[in-house]
Amino acid sequence: MYAIFESGGKQYKVSEGETCQVEKLPVEAGSEVVFDKVLLIQDGDNVSIGAPYLEGARISGKVLSHGKGKKIIVFKYKPKKNYRRKQGHRQPFTLVKIDKIQSAN
Repeated sequence: MYAIFESGGKQYKVSEGETCQVEKLPVEAGSEVVFDKVLLIQDGDNVSIGAPYLEGARISGKVLSHGKGKKIIVFKYKPKKNYRRKQGHRQPFTLVKIDKIQSAN
């Protein structure tokens, strides 16, 4: 059984018991979080697809921690003009353990 949900403008495919990194959420570590923007749930041969979301479907999980991703380098330059700008960025994330996937039925 797996589900696809939307959080922070991105879509994530998850199963029960696994962890996933989502965009940073304004909740504390150790608290419960519920995702209600469920796009798809697949359970065996049964596939439920929302238009755009499934009514009554929920994915609940527990926030494990917050952190920052790997550093990326943003480098801008213009050739022959001695223009160079180097900037680093680390995207914040929230690590969530998926506990339960509830379908609309």
